[in-house]
Amino acid sequence: MYLEIITPDKKIFEGEVKLIQLPGSKGAFEILKNHAPIISTLERGTIKIKDQNNEEKLFEVDGGVIENKANKIIVLVESA
Repeated sequence: MYLEIITPDKKIFEGEVKLIQLPGSKGAFEILKNHAPIISTLERGTIKIKDQNNEEKLFEVDGGVIENKANKIIVLVESA
């Protein structure tokens, strides 16, 4: 899956990932390959990603939105 995490100032992550866990406004959730299309709001919390090398990266965010469609995920966050 291709992931972009973008703040108003800059792009903080771009690349292929195996998994992303997100702090949804109605509870945490994760997206794996071939997930159904989704648009959701995010709360303050931690975004956890696992890249193709199984390395984990964490990003603290203050809220935002996510869109997933056809294995392309775009996360727009207020700050990270």
